[in-house]
Amino acid sequence: MTAAVAPARPAAANLIGLSKSDYRGLESTLCSGCGHDSISSQIITACYELGVRPERVIKLSGIGCSSKSPAYFMNRSFGFNALHGRMPSIATGALSANHTLQAIAVSGDGDTGSIGIGQFKHIMRRNVRMVYIVENNGVYGLTKGQFSATADMGQELKYAGRNELPPIDLCLEALVAECGFVARSFAGDPKQVVPLIKAAIGHRGTALLDIISPCVTFNNRDDSTKSYAWGRAHDERVNDFTYVPPQEEIRVDYAPGEIKDVELHDGSAILLKKLDGSHDPTDRMAAIRLLEEAREKQLFITGLIYVNGDRPSLAEHERLGEQPLAALRQDQLRPSRASLEKIMADMK
Repeated sequence: MTAAVAPARPAAANLIGLSKSDYRGLESTLCSGCGHDSISSQIITACYELGVRPERVIKLSGIGCSSKSPAYFMNRSFGFNALHGRMPSIATGALSANHTLQAIAVSGDGDTGSIGIGQFKHIMRRNVRMVYIVENNGVYGLTKGQFSATADMGQELKYAGRNELPPIDLCLEALVAECGFVARSFAGDPKQVVPLIKAAIGHRGTALLDIISPCVTFNNRDDSTKSYAWGRAHDERVNDFTYVPPQEEIRVDYAPGEIKDVELHDGSAILLKKLDGSHDPTDRMAAIRLLEEAREKQLFITGLIYVNGDRPSLAEHERLGEQPLAALRQDQLRPSRASLEKIMADMK
């Protein structure tokens, strides 16, 4: 006689009827404890809780440990692993052909800050609608731990020696290039990372998330600003925030001056609470000053540094319309013989 087995409880479903497992990917092959895996987990949580449809997501990456990450989340989504530093070009082309897709791009400090810095600057100024996550650990982990462009000046590593060059601040570079959503966080702080990803998904154009993601193999010294120990000991939050999706009625009870309500173009909102009462994330010059002061004092600033939802995206600027180019019929895309003959006649 066998004992009766109670039926398994169905997995909790989100707004579109999917379980969290529907947003997972392959098993990670990264080092145990890598911050990149934590970020993948937070992407899964954010998309599941928002009810993002995986089939409408395009995953993009370049080359490096970080660029393996898209394989580890949302296996029902299509993806493209581009050449080293060239992911922004692929993103621009894909989202020009179909601007209705939700793009989640994952890059690294080497892929973005070194070989890809030119492409990074141009996608920021073009304002392609996408979430651009930099998994920043200060080293080239895939090629055995050389310093990247974001490595601390004076940092010493066992196999790379001493870094004598100043680091590039990717948040500052994005601000100079007129990016409308700039934030920094720490892979070991999921309570901050998840709402930032949600807000980035709701942003009108390019949303940069520079997430410090410790390398536990090649940059594991506690005095590194990219380590778990440093991040936990020196985290200076400029604001606390809650992301409110458009499906929910926005209700909040607060005293005057405590919370700033920033509405995004899709009807969602970010409720910002200034912890020190000084930083206004809608003030671009204040954001630049904040990063410069943090660099001088070697402070680890996290939170939403700057947001501007008014700047048109590339698709809006190019007047691509509601129907994506990829969905147009051939006769809508190909010029007629008469129009071509007219063009040729005008050139004679």
